[in-house]
Amino acid sequence: MDHTPHHPERHPRGTASWGTAVKATLHCLTGCAIGEILGMVIGTALAWGNVPTMVLAIGLAFLFGYSFTLFAVLRAGLGLQAAVKVALAADTVSIAVMELVDNAIIALTPGALEAHLTDGLFWSALLGGFAVAFLITAPVNKWMIGRGKGHAVVHAHH
Repeated sequence: MDHTPHHPERHPRGTASWGTAVKATLHCLTGCAIGEILGMVIGTALAWGNVPTMVLAIGLAFLFGYSFTLFAVLRAGLGLQAAVKVALAADTVSIAVMELVDNAIIALTPGALEAHLTDGLFWSALLGGFAVAFLITAPVNKWMIGRGKGHAVVHAHH
């Protein structure tokens, strides 16, 4: 007899549904996209070089990604220290994978790093990178949630 506790986001056999993984990935993508776009727009508008612009964009992606989870678990009644630990546990791998893939695509797209805010190439590389990052990050999140890691940590506090 299986005595594993049943969690809606985690199947007793250690698997997670694709729906749960997609929701977690969309949550992560939202924070990442806001931070990444803001960083790219700021760096590009200020005519910064590629490295400082990407550092700012990645930093803001992590900041916004973590803040979405942090505010949600704070609203659920967790204290600040516990909420920070939950946000770090829930989102670090997801944000890291998403940022690695997205920024690799931008860096490898010819001319994307030199494109300006008014260029279609700037936006297509950025948005295309998000799409590919989503497709790669969703299975990672599914695997992690199925093992009680990543975004599954947040669901214990809802």
